[in-house]
Amino acid sequence: MWRRVFQRSLSTLKTGQPIHETRPNLIRKGDITPFISAVEYFQRRVKLAQRLPAKSLVIIPSNIIKYASGAVFYQFQQNNDLFYLSGWNEPDSVLVLAKPTDNIDDLQFHLIVPPKEPAIELWEGQRTGEEGATEIFNADEAHSNKDIERLLSTMIKSYDTVYYDFSSEKSSKFKRFFTSAFKENRPENRHTIEAILRENNKIIKPLTPHLSSLRAIKSNSELRLMQLASRISAKAYNMAYSTHLRSEKGLDSFLSHNFKLAGCDDIAYIPVVAGGANALCIHYTRNDAVLEDGDLVLVDAAGKLGGYCSDISRTWPVNGKFTAAQAELYEAVLNVNKQCIELCRASLGYSLNDIHEQSVKIMTKELRNCGFNDLQSWEVSRDLYPHYIGHNLGLDVHDVPNYSRYAELKQGQVITIEPGVYIPEDDNKWPKEFRGIGIRIEDDVAVGQNNYVVLTKDAKKEIKDLESLGSKMKDLESEVIDVYSAYNL
Repeated sequence: MWRRVFQRSLSTLKTGQPIHETRPNLIRKGDITPFISAVEYFQRRVKLAQRLPAKSLVIIPSNIIKYASGAVFYQFQQNNDLFYLSGWNEPDSVLVLAKPTDNIDDLQFHLIVPPKEPAIELWEGQRTGEEGATEIFNADEAHSNKDIERLLSTMIKSYDTVYYDFSSEKSSKFKRFFTSAFKENRPENRHTIEAILRENNKIIKPLTPHLSSLRAIKSNSELRLMQLASRISAKAYNMAYSTHLRSEKGLDSFLSHNFKLAGCDDIAYIPVVAGGANALCIHYTRNDAVLEDGDLVLVDAAGKLGGYCSDISRTWPVNGKFTAAQAELYEAVLNVNKQCIELCRASLGYSLNDIHEQSVKIMTKELRNCGFNDLQSWEVSRDLYPHYIGHNLGLDVHDVPNYSRYAELKQGQVITIEPGVYIPEDDNKWPKEFRGIGIRIEDDVAVGQNNYVVLTKDAKKEIKDLESLGSKMKDLESEVIDVYSAYNL
């Protein structure tokens, strides 16, 4: 188990993902993925194994390539549990962790991976293969996925308890092997992981609760990586405040371009770029309208780096200057944001749910101060602020969804704080000057024991800063393109 953990062979292997030897600008020496070392990946596997009894087997299949239509594929997204334990980022693979005894030195790390195949690699790019899985990713044993059924059948027979999370997704022969198959008598269900588990009469337990507890608490390396992704994303926002863009599409493109140009791998999620009343739709992602002078634009967008996500929402005036009503409502939401961030200290004993309840109380008070007379908290939750205050953040944007929002916050958690208010256009119940305005302000906060760190602090959010940057606005998108007239159609 120990033989390759602390150094890596300077192999001449060509790999299916960046390594230091091929991409030194992306991966530091000793790291498997950005900021995360081979040692840290090893420690993660050990921490998981320490939570499990002897004679346990962990099985985690990778994700597969998904297709939009025909041969047009989406960018590959790995199973983040597998990625968390190994850094392996290729499809059609399986991670197996075998714990035969309570002696952690006996722990075995297996990777079942696509073999090197020049004919396929000519079209689809390099694969790391079995040798790379051992030499670079420190697997104790690596195997070709062409023999997956025999390999797993043999391994399962030697263990009492199998930790495996069932999937309901059906896409390919490989994926079907790891797909729930409860209709036992159908021929196509004979060669699935579930069939093998049934045949061997094994105890099957979910893995998610164990991995969720580990993934929820970030290491110093993870925090540095997430802070860098946030800094890069914040820089793009600050540039956008002083750039005159006339369409949601233009602003979407500007931010996504600058996230990646400044060092992020990609966008962390599909952006929300919502001008004017479009901001009343919380997950508006059409991003195809013209940005109108005098409106606010609500943006929820960020980059990711090394698999880890940033998550930022900001709202600012299209023309660089808030109206009096916009500024008043914006300050109300900003006050909720700031006061809730102050609660992100483990020593206070708050859960994410506690912070949400506080956010509703604070929002109700702030809106009453804005002239929402006799407003009740239940009306805020139902009509004006219908979403939750935040969520855990990490490899997934909504990280470890099974981690309880009622659990007290712990040092090392990263959560979002994202209060918002959305005043319906056509309901005369609410003050007229605020109707049709949607505002959300979201920050990423690393929880400390007696303090906190706002990872997204570089993204300006004070009115004076937004207006200062807006006063220096440069025209980038001089007009919204009408393709019919532009190309004489």
